Amino acid sequence: MRQTRWNLFGNLWPPLQQFQTEMNRLFDRWAGNGGRAGASAGFPVLNVWENADHIYVEAELPGVELKDLEIHVSGGNELTLKGERKPPTPERGVWHRQERAFGAFTRTLTLPFAVDPDKVEARLENGVLTIQLAKHESAKPRKIAVKSE
Repeated sequence: MRQTRWNLFGNLWPPLQQFQTEMNRLFDRWAGNGGRAGASAGFPVLNVWENADHIYVEAELPGVELKDLEIHVSGGNELTLKGERKPPTPERGVWHRQERAFGAFTRTLTLPFAVDPDKVEARLENGVLTIQLAKHESAKPRKIAVKSE
């Protein structure tokens, strides 16, 4: 007769690892903000798109003043947004709910290719920051001429 070894935890390990990964993602969203909803590692929320010559980054920054905002391009393809959104202080009022995040933030985004740090333009309108970054010449597509014999 052949003996079979019974393994109670053999099939349980992969789901436990997946559970741990999901829990880490959940806690990463709330890290460093005292558990306030909306204040996450992903603040400010970003949209990123490109055309042939530029890459555009759009960030939602309601309540952030220009004097409290810094933009840095480093390493050829890293964009850093740094700033602070100050909380409003209601006169003679009491907070009943505060869901919007306030305080200092830093968000670093690795761009998909190198950009020219001397050709960056930024505009803040209606609480939306739009950054236009020119692609570095090495990142622009080149048309290759095909020769025949």
